[in-house]
Amino acid sequence: MNSAFVCTFGPLTFLCVVLASAVPYSTNAAPFDEATERYRLFMIADLDRALDGVRALRDRVKANDIPRAKQAWIDARIGWERSEVFTSGFIPELDDAIDSWPDAATGFHGLEVKLFGANSGDFGDETDMLILHLTDADERVRSMQLTPQGLLNGVTRLAYEIGDSKVDGGESRLSGTSLDDMRNNADGIELAYRTLFASPLEASDPKLAEQVRSDIDQLKALLKVQNLRGIDPYKLQKASEALVVALQAAGPKLGLETPSLEGTAK
Repeated sequence: MNSAFVCTFGPLTFLCVVLASAVPYSTNAAPFDEATERYRLFMIADLDRALDGVRALRDRVKANDIPRAKQAWIDARIGWERSEVFTSGFIPELDDAIDSWPDAATGFHGLEVKLFGANSGDFGDETDMLILHLTDADERVRSMQLTPQGLLNGVTRLAYEIGDSKVDGGESRLSGTSLDDMRNNADGIELAYRTLFASPLEASDPKLAEQVRSDIDQLKALLKVQNLRGIDPYKLQKASEALVVALQAAGPKLGLETPSLEGTAK
């Protein structure tokens, strides 16, 4: 295996992670087949929720009902943020088209500017394009192969992102829903871990399984605040990184590679 052990130094902390380069991902999928298909159903439901929300948003915009269009946008985000364990690694080009930030002109955040910004403007075909991309994502999750390695990478990557790029104010600043984004990300992490990895890890290494469970609980507890100002950035970043380290330790215990924070799922 070609890999690099990379240390990241930040203003608050220090974290070493394994970044894989041209790694032949483990094909040890058979023990996870049933759990993976069960998880697929959750992802279908979440992407359906996102798609239904944006369709409702389009209808409300056409009716010039902006308050309800805003609520439809917020509702759609719940399903999307929960599904990011899957989307960032398995369909990265769609993930970028749907949810790039902070300077997006299209997708969710392009619409966020039009709905919640000070100078809202013509929506054009932006809602139709977002519906098209979400429909594509919804169709792909129903048919493409979901590998346990790719999903473990997705869980680990999302855990790191909560404490890294989202802790300084989040991605949905205009709508004021950045805290909900992080909470829904954490729910997505918990769902994927519980559905896919909790039982086999408990069988392989009960102590490590308890640590992962505790780290997820700690991450979620730190997000149980009234607003972003209530978050302790240092504690959230430390909790995020602790979960990353535990998940990376879990990879080999599950018969998989050490999860990577980079690259697409394989």
